[in-house]
Amino acid sequence: MEDYRDRLVVIVAGYPDEMKRFIKANPGLESRFTHYFNFEDYTPSELLEIFKENCDFNKHQLDSEAETKLLIKFTELHQNRDNNFGNGRLARNLFEASIKNQENRLAVLPNATKK
Repeated sequence: MEDYRDRLVVIVAGYPDEMKRFIKANPGLESRFTHYFNFEDYTPSELLEIFKENCDFNKHQLDSEAETKLLIKFTELHQNRDNNFGNGRLARNLFEASIKNQENRLAVLPNATKK
């Protein structure tokens, strides 16, 4: 890192407490990592938007009733979040789980179509 510091950027990312322990684990790291950015967790509304973007990208439709239920779920998860809160990953994982559930429901239908 020292030899190429004028041409090199090293980014490390993680949860705040774990990153503090990582930086403190080696005395040389603290003087090398001097710029820090902290990102707040997404709000429930932002998590819903991430979910909807996944729907759009994968050509799925989400009706207003499902949006309302998802917002309630994201609000509940956000209010009870802990160190394992997945943030944007939570929205993606929930989307993927919903697709898997849909696939399992459709797999047993004898005459399933795209519509």
